[in-house]
Amino acid sequence: MTATKQLRDEHEGIKLMLAILERVTRVAGSGHKWDLDHIERMLEFFRVFVDRCHHGKEEDLLFPELEKHGILKNGGPIGVMLSEHVQGRKYIQGMADALVGLHRGAPESATLFGQNAIGYASLLRQHISKEEDVLFTMADKILSSQEDETLLQGFEKLEVERIGVGKHEEFHKLLHKLQDIYLKQQ
Repeated sequence: MTATKQLRDEHEGIKLMLAILERVTRVAGSGHKWDLDHIERMLEFFRVFVDRCHHGKEEDLLFPELEKHGILKNGGPIGVMLSEHVQGRKYIQGMADALVGLHRGAPESATLFGQNAIGYASLLRQHISKEEDVLFTMADKILSSQEDETLLQGFEKLEVERIGVGKHEEFHKLLHKLQDIYLKQQ
């Protein structure tokens, strides 16, 4: 396992949750009742797993290592990735704000949630593609096996510190549960 392989594997889970998010948004937009507990759990996944853990591995460990090898932050691919992480956080906050309104029964909150959900899904799909096709490909070429091993050890430590032991597995169970509910019925 390499550091970029681990991140690519995480991308698969993220893309699955994005598909679930899009399905939930479409179903609710067609007049079905929102399952607010599911929405809350999805937002937890995006905040904790995607942002705190996955993006944390990139921002705190991978990107600085790539900068040491001359990959540019300002005006380069790392800067683009970082700005997209910031934009993603804004979409997550928009969904969270809309969720408050959904709990209150405010009708405009459904539209606000949908706009942020679709924007987030679109952003992240493009973001993942850029990381995998450009940045991770560069990383695979320039990182030594020792640097890669150090990154993997750092990823493990960061995951335990940021999300806790067992939380990764809990998110996998959530993914499968929501997949069975929302994607198996298509």
